[in-house]
Amino acid sequence: MCGIFGIYPHKEAAKLTYLGLYALQHRGEESAGIITYDGKKVRQHKGMGLVGDVFDAKSIRSMRGNLAIGHTRYSTTGSSIAKNIQPFLVNHRRYHIAIAHNGNLTNTFKLRKSLEELGSIFQSTMDSEVIAHLLVKSGTDNPESDVIEALSQLEGAYSLVLMLDNMLVAARDPYGWRPLCLGEFEGAYVVASETCALDLIQAKYIRDIEPGEIVFITKAGLESVKPFEEKKHAFCIFENIYFARPDSNIFNKNVYITRKRLGKQLAKERPVDCDFVMPIPDSGNYAALGFSEESGIPYEAGMIRNHYIGRTFIQPSQLIRDFRVKVKLNPIKDILKGKRIAVIEDSIVRGTTSRGRVKALRDAGAKEIHMRVSCPPLRFPCFYGIDFPTKNELIASKRTIKQIRDFIGLDSLEYISLEGMLKAMLLNRKEFCTACFNGNYPVQPPKKQRKNILEKR
Repeated sequence: MCGIFGIYPHKEAAKLTYLGLYALQHRGEESAGIITYDGKKVRQHKGMGLVGDVFDAKSIRSMRGNLAIGHTRYSTTGSSIAKNIQPFLVNHRRYHIAIAHNGNLTNTFKLRKSLEELGSIFQSTMDSEVIAHLLVKSGTDNPESDVIEALSQLEGAYSLVLMLDNMLVAARDPYGWRPLCLGEFEGAYVVASETCALDLIQAKYIRDIEPGEIVFITKAGLESVKPFEEKKHAFCIFENIYFARPDSNIFNKNVYITRKRLGKQLAKERPVDCDFVMPIPDSGNYAALGFSEESGIPYEAGMIRNHYIGRTFIQPSQLIRDFRVKVKLNPIKDILKGKRIAVIEDSIVRGTTSRGRVKALRDAGAKEIHMRVSCPPLRFPCFYGIDFPTKNELIASKRTIKQIRDFIGLDSLEYISLEGMLKAMLLNRKEFCTACFNGNYPVQPPKKQRKNILEKR
């Protein structure tokens, strides 16, 4: 998933990047980092944990420079360790290179093996580091040509923000898997994963970075090129279902409206006789609103989310069962007792989380629990940046819907159809990647990678 942000030129670049990462925190809670450049010196500050844990006023003040890029990490390739925190920095004789990457490359093993045979030494297990090595090996002595040459060798998903000395670069793979947008603030250009980051700093949205586009931002202004062969778009549909913030526009369309449309379509396809509709907060909220409006069944907030959890370092004792469920979501017993409820979920991945939540609802007194899911069963692994890389992790790949229902402990379970999900989208259905539902991969997934070359996801 990951959140990326960049700005140039602005005297408060580090501060604005910090705020941008705050807005993108939902895209990665594992680590955060910012790199700045003032024309002479590169400064960086990175750490494990949330944006608010990694940075403070002192660290932000120390990061002088009018160019900054930032990253919040959700790992799919490379371990959850400090050396894999992005942005990734390389100090080369030609220029300083910093890379913030959202996505997942599918030819990492091949590229890495080839680079190592040519003498490259890797410092991390990230696929993103491959990009840095390709940049310094291109040898054109022209930054724009170096970027084009390097990116032409990549396969898979990437939305990138790069720093090459006094140049800010934004790029998106030709399939357009991950979102990336361009804005303007006080004469500076801003690049971000989602428009909610532009909204927070009051930047003006200009447009999306297009699939296959590379944007070069210098003191002279902005230059855009599209050097790659055009591909059939493969926008990640899971961005609309779960990842993106509902107040963002991604792929030029609003997420909130899309999720309500999913709920309405779900109600048409999978009706249920119950007393009220409730979401699993927060990603299920908007589909539940649509389901309620379409079905005419009242909407209730039967579970309340604790938004102030932070990181939990102390493991609870055995006295507190289902701690992870209880600390995040708490059922309202007076609303649930004796009721037949329809729970709206955005997705079911492994099933264990849903099972715990349903048990909590039963314990709170719910009479019947019917679950409706606003995406089809997830049956195939994703190789483009979602953290379910093997079929064994997906409950729907090895169990029938009836078996999933029994495992979770439901009275009934129904999913939206693939056709219905695509119908609810505000874009042409042919523009989305649906490989996690039907196994139709736009780019063929890689062969199993060797453990001693690159760590498993």
